[in-house]
Amino acid sequence: MKKILIVEDESGICEVCRRVLIGEGFEVDCAVNGMVAQDMIEGKQYDLCLIDMRTPKMNGKELYQWLQKKYPQLAVRVIFTTGDVMGGDIQSFLEQSGRPFLRKPFTPTELKAIVQVSLLDR
Repeated sequence: MKKILIVEDESGICEVCRRVLIGEGFEVDCAVNGMVAQDMIEGKQYDLCLIDMRTPKMNGKELYQWLQKKYPQLAVRVIFTTGDVMGGDIQSFLEQSGRPFLRKPFTPTELKAIVQVSLLDR
């Protein structure tokens, strides 16, 4: 069973993503921010991370940079989510990362599709 870590501070979004992905046969854990996610990644091997760009204490960019240094094999299996209007720093970062992303609000169908494609690309 593939394991997915969702890093999302909005409990409603996290719960919907969790339910959709469990329904697709994945094991799913949730972290409210990058610092919590770091501890979880240190203790468990994940196949994919779905990371919100804006979480308190440690945002998606900071978590991704940590992954690149410490777990590069997982850094290439990251999908970002963002509710921000695409402009400025976030757009530039997403383009430079080369990682797929979902704009909020996204549908369960969009979530399932991007996860499946990202896991096939490995």
